[in-house]
This record gives sequence, structure tokens and C-alpha cells, in this order.
Amino acid sequence: MAPVDVLEASEVNLALPHDSLIVDVRQISRNVLSPLTGDIDAGFYPSDLLRELAGAGAMSAHLKAPHGYDDMSLSLKAMAEVSQVCGSTGFLMWCHGVCGIYLQQAASTHLREERLLDHVCGFGLGGTALSNPMKSYAKIETFLLHAKPVAGGYVVNGSLPWVSHLGPENYCGAIAQIEAASGNNLSREVMFLLDCADDAVDLQTCPSFSGMEGTGTYALHLNNYFVDEDRLIADPAQPFIRSIRAKFVLLQTGWAAGVIQGGLQSMRAVQSSLGHVNRYLDVQPAQLQDEFDQWWDDTLALSRMAPDGSDEGFVAVLKARARGSVLSLKSAQAGLLHQGARGYVMTSPVQRRIRESHFVAIVTPALKHIYSEIDRLEGLLKNH
Repeated sequence: MAPVDVLEASEVNLALPHDSLIVDVRQISRNVLSPLTGDIDAGFYPSDLLRELAGAGAMSAHLKAPHGYDDMSLSLKAMAEVSQVCGSTGFLMWCHGVCGIYLQQAASTHLREERLLDHVCGFGLGGTALSNPMKSYAKIETFLLHAKPVAGGYVVNGSLPWVSHLGPENYCGAIAQIEAASGNNLSREVMFLLDCADDAVDLQTCPSFSGMEGTGTYALHLNNYFVDEDRLIADPAQPFIRSIRAKFVLLQTGWAAGVIQGGLQSMRAVQSSLGHVNRYLDVQPAQLQDEFDQWWDDTLALSRMAPDGSDEGFVAVLKARARGSVLSLKSAQAGLLHQGARGYVMTSPVQRRIRESHFVAIVTPALKHIYSEIDRLEGLLKNH
């Protein structure tokens, strides 16, 4: 597979809608996103740009018709195009894309129809508040949101330390643990759509992070938030999560791919001027390109297999996701070493990509979380 470079035009067959979508995304990345990267790194949340990407179909290609192409590989390619230019924006595409999965498969007709249509078109912007639940299911944390059954639904209280792709009018998928009835030790969770505009929701600014500042990330506090039938995604939540977990994780690889390709671009940008000394470095562009190509081809092939909720399929996805994290870190660091002092300037894209690659490796599921899940699931499969 030939190297992909968002900075260089390539020949495409515009007769195919898939290619047309990628061309549109590439043009948005070059002409609209690229001039904003410094502001985004400093904390600007690019809501208008995200709406433009949504309008182009860039964040819904993985959804089933009529809302998408039912093509996960196309979503991954679109995300990679954007993430080469700005990893923060690529991450927001993942947030929005995975929220679309929640809405399309929700129990509520209102969510599957009216809200999903607005979401796909970019009229609404939505994220995912599932970091704490995913860690809780893996026994790393405990549930921070708690739901009490009431007439007509549930009342939810609690706080989440940070949730991305939020704003006063945004929304996200969330999970709360239902309080067990008196004398009953059995508990379950409910998944619902959390609307930030609701009076029961309080968004608070997070501490400054080392990167990914322009991602609309807030601490989220709920005070008697009412979940009725129209807001219900799944009850119980755990079977739903099992059914979508592979897509949740696999969709992140498009973001990782763009960060890796950005590092390759940084390495190649100085080959003519610094190649005579960079040739002594351990990681060379051709070698890293080969590693990326193999991983990316395997990942796209995996995405076309439409992985189900089986443990075998999920292990394959987790391994692909882990490799994406490792290559992101490797590529970003190599880009810095090849660029030298010019890549150490705070405003350099190389420096920004270093921080973006760290987030690829620590966002849920973090590398350590992935490795622990692979070990657990492979143990279960071996015993069965």
C-alpha cells in the first residue's frame, strides 16, 4: 500500500461515493482544519468544523443504511485523514461516531429516529461517557453514576471526572448502576442519553491537560437527572455493551492511524536536509512505513469482517488497537528525533503529535487495560 499523505493530492475515482467522501474529508482537513490546529491545541473546540465533517458523512459511514454506508473501514479512513492533521479532532470524530452506534441501536424509538437523524447531519453533537463503565466492567474502577428506579424511569446522580465532546447543547451516552432493592444483592446497569442542556446537569471545566485541550472535555455532575423512555438506550446495559464493544474499540484505530501517518510525514519532511545524519537513528521512515502498512491492512481487513460480540473477535480487535497505540508512540517519537530542535518548539506539529500519541495510548481502553483484557479473555478461551 502506498504511503498516504494528506498534504499531497492523489488520483482517485470520483465516480465512487466512498472515494468522493475521502476527497471531501481531505479537502476539509487541508483547507479548514489545518489553519485551526494551533488554536485547537490551545483549547478551541471546533464545533463548526465537526458539523461540516458530519455533513460530509465522515462520522457516520460505519452506521447502517439509511444513515451510513455500513462500512467501518470507510469511517476509519476518514478519521485517519483528519487525524494526520489534528489528532484532537480525529478523537472527536471517534466520540461522535461511537455515539451514533448507541443511538442507532437504542431501545428508544425517539433516539433511533429523531435524535439519530440530527446526530448524523451534525445538527447535534454527541460523545461517550463510557470510560468509567468500561473500567468498571473490567474491575479497574467502580461505577460513579447511580440510578434509582422511579415512576416512569430512573433518577440518576453522581459525577464523572472528565467526558469529551461536550458543551452546553451536546449530549453523550452514559451508564449508571441501578440501586438494588432492599435485601437483593443483584444489580444491573442502565444506559441512557445524557443531555447537557438539562437543568440537572452541571458541566465544570477540567484542569489543563498536557494535550488534547480542544476536545470539549468537562467534569460532569448529575443531580437527580431523570431518564424516561425517550432517553433509554439499553436496560440492562451490559448485554448491549458486549454487543458493541468491538466497534467501540476498533473505531479508535482510525484516529491512531492518522497520528502514525503524521509522524511519518514529519520524518520524511527533513530527509533531504537531515537524512545524512538521521540515517544513524534506529527508526527509519521506510521501516516504519512497512510496519504501518501491515498493521493498517490487517486492521482494515478486520473492520470489513464486522466483528461480533464473541470473545475471539474482541481479542483480535484489542490486539489491533494495542498495536495502533504502540505504533503511535513510536512514530511520534521518531518524528521528533528526525526533526531535532525544530520539532522541540512548542508550536511545532511534531510536539503536538507527541502529546496526541500519549493520549492514544492512555484513553479508555488504555494499553494496560487492553493487555489485561487480552490476558483475561485468552484465559477464558483456553479453558473452554
